[in-house]
Amino acid sequence: MKGLKKGLKNGFKTGMLIFLALTFLLAACSSNKESGSTPQPSDSTTKPEQTGEGKGDTPKGEKIKLNWLVPSQPNTNLPDPNKDFVKKMIEEKFNVELKLDYMIAGQDFINKTNLLLASTPPDMWRDGTPDGGNQYALDGLLADLTPFVTPETMPNYYKYWTTEKELKAYQVQNKFFRAPVPFDRNIYRTYYIRKDWLDNLKLEVPTSYDEYVDVLRKFRNDDPDGNKKKDTYGFTTAGGGATIGLDWPEYIHQGLTFPRKIENNQYVDMQTDARVEQVIDDITKRIAEDLIDPDWFLNKAPQHIEKAIQGKAGVILGSTANFALDSNPQGIEVRTKQLYPNANWVPMNIFPDSPMAVKPSPAGPFLFAKQVAEKDPEKVKRSIEILDWLASEEGYLLTHYGVEGQHYTREGSTIKLNVDAFTTDVIKQGDFLQIWQFFTPFEAPQIFNLSVLDPRQTDRDRDILQFFLKTKLNENEGVSFIPPQGFDLAGFRKRQSELQVKAILEDKSGKNWPQYREELMTKYKGNDLFGAYTEILRAAGAIK
Repeated sequence: MKGLKKGLKNGFKTGMLIFLALTFLLAACSSNKESGSTPQPSDSTTKPEQTGEGKGDTPKGEKIKLNWLVPSQPNTNLPDPNKDFVKKMIEEKFNVELKLDYMIAGQDFINKTNLLLASTPPDMWRDGTPDGGNQYALDGLLADLTPFVTPETMPNYYKYWTTEKELKAYQVQNKFFRAPVPFDRNIYRTYYIRKDWLDNLKLEVPTSYDEYVDVLRKFRNDDPDGNKKKDTYGFTTAGGGATIGLDWPEYIHQGLTFPRKIENNQYVDMQTDARVEQVIDDITKRIAEDLIDPDWFLNKAPQHIEKAIQGKAGVILGSTANFALDSNPQGIEVRTKQLYPNANWVPMNIFPDSPMAVKPSPAGPFLFAKQVAEKDPEKVKRSIEILDWLASEEGYLLTHYGVEGQHYTREGSTIKLNVDAFTTDVIKQGDFLQIWQFFTPFEAPQIFNLSVLDPRQTDRDRDILQFFLKTKLNENEGVSFIPPQGFDLAGFRKRQSELQVKAILEDKSGKNWPQYREELMTKYKGNDLFGAYTEILRAAGAIK
């Protein structure tokens, strides 16, 4: 069997050599330059506005099979292949057979990635680890992207979504192992509350932490949904059976900004600061009062969102712009209204004088396995071509708004959605475009100087979007926080979570946090970690 595989492998290599030689000869005799097997500039890659725009492009190279792994949103799935116009376009345009594996981001996604890397790595994957793939780099699993990801091979990616300076700051282990998926430069992290419940109880939207706690009590005890049962709670979140999570407003109440801040010329980590003692005290008090969804610790995202939709809790954290918009059919507002027609989730700011978070930095890289790059670099190159097309105007429009003339019309720079067709062909087919948006996972038509008219968007939606403009945020430091060589960040965070869970579920207070923190800073080398982060910030001039 091994001999057969070797023979097939050698035969494939020989065939590829012959194919490449013929391609080279043809290219010398023709002015129609095709994308070859090396990432050299070509007529189709040097001009971003032309890349992927020609509907009659000749398929590139020999047909190959690609397997990708990407995170997906809850309540989404790919349709039958004959209804998936994105898959069809990619396969025809790039001469590939593409299998897109997808699952909700979280520990299960990480576990699957690790399993694949230990056996048959995906040809491309979106990372979901807390350290952004740093441990994979330390373990020697990642491909060097230097010959693959360049302004010539990914002109749209560089023109519209990132810069060489940003990419340089994003690297780990002093090598080009990872490149960030395009990310939203805004942040939409805020708390939502059932205003219809507030109205039933004749309460206003809280504007301070004390008012918030008072509302939690009334949501638990005063029958806000009017069903004559004591079956509602205040706040819900998802601990996944392993952590307390970062959704709790008690962090901000104690002056800890998500996920970090610079204070008194020092790096402050939200999750391990000394003030976590008070955070734990506050959380345990809320739990002791029976104000919190009792399943919060065991909830796996998005189970806490489902709880809120089912009317079990009246406060939840959202982190996307469309989390509660009327125009988002998968959002919490639309889905709650299907059960409770009068439901009304509205954003609230109970910390108007405190920053909610640090503005986003690059995150969620796309990665390639060293094994794939060495054994079959054409898979990496072809994947890069497809990703750059997804970053183009044509790719963005197709994955966000569908097929022109069918799901939307275009007049100049204005895109007008055909909601009925989009609902039938996309939303009712698993809302599958949300999966294909893995490379541009947010709304940004302005990147291409476009505006979108969505008839579904309501005045309420516009009010929510305006709300985000008023939320205080800290500026991003513009650096990549890279742990020291050999530092086990995953192990550090795992132990941190274990100790915090112990404090809440066993100690039922934060009294032991100082000694738990000491263990993290010494035995688990937290001092080394945050010392390295401080030096990174000092080198960038962010601290003195």
